[in-house]
Amino acid sequence: MSLSAALPLPPAPRAAAAIPHSFTAERGVLDATLAMRHAGIRRLRIAWELQGSADGAVVIVQGGISANRHVASSARFGEAGWWEAQCGSGRAIDTRRHRVLAIDWVGADGCLDACIDPADQADAIAAVLDHLGIARAAAFIGASYGAMVGLQFASRHGARLEHLVAISGAHRSHPQVTALRVVQRRIVALGRSEGGVREALALARSLAVIGYRSEAEFEQRFGTAPQVGPDAARFAVEDYFDAIGPRFVARFSPVAYLRLSESIDLQSVAPESIRVPTDLVAGGEDRIVPLADLYTLAEGIRARTQLHRISSLYGHDAFLKEEAQISALLETALCRSLTA
Repeated sequence: MSLSAALPLPPAPRAAAAIPHSFTAERGVLDATLAMRHAGIRRLRIAWELQGSADGAVVIVQGGISANRHVASSARFGEAGWWEAQCGSGRAIDTRRHRVLAIDWVGADGCLDACIDPADQADAIAAVLDHLGIARAAAFIGASYGAMVGLQFASRHGARLEHLVAISGAHRSHPQVTALRVVQRRIVALGRSEGGVREALALARSLAVIGYRSEAEFEQRFGTAPQVGPDAARFAVEDYFDAIGPRFVARFSPVAYLRLSESIDLQSVAPESIRVPTDLVAGGEDRIVPLADLYTLAEGIRARTQLHRISSLYGHDAFLKEEAQISALLETALCRSLTA
């Protein structure tokens, strides 16, 4: 294991390759039967999207539980993707040179009310690779929950993967963070039983966001004095919660939230079972994935492993907000995977 702590990294050299003759973007839904780790054999529908160079190296990209198969916009699917800063023509995950594959998380549609393990997500991705006739991927880039799934994929399907980049995700959920998510899920369950599930889901999301961001950001954004009236006080952070809660409720079902939140806490993969060259990215201010867990993970992986530590005001959400730091890391990692 080696540790890289100083960022930004120097940009990796671009491969001297011409723009490919054809760019493709397609979506589909695979009906597959999977033996799930806890829920038994299930018939599932797995939605996928593939875009980029028709003859490029395949890169699997997966994000947090609220991310989906649409990583970046294309001529065919023009709506903005969830990781436009890193994926697209000329970006770190360059669709002129790579074919980018992503799925909607199993359970994200709210139709599966059963225990979903990150291992099940890895098996779903493997099933899509089989469906598309893709024997091997050049890289799996996962962030947050996607990093957990990437670790599972490397463990369970390592022969199909050349390189893993796991950003802000580990081989387990820390017990203290699991406790926070248990409270979030109990809030949603209480809302369902009392007829206020939308309000409960918004509260659970607000509680989650407290853990995603750093103390320094909350101080910077919400450190002003409260507005105090004769009957109540209102604090600056309440406007923020009132904005983010309804937006989340509008696009996430309670069942999907409960099951995918639970899935994070079901993560369990033996580090020594991973035998794929790996780059791990840790946020020094990340309160969701402790740095100590990533050291343990890095020491256990049975392949060349680098642990990169970044610093960010945005804590766990650094992979979304620290565009330059993440781009430099991805360019370097992809350059290694393509030249290995």
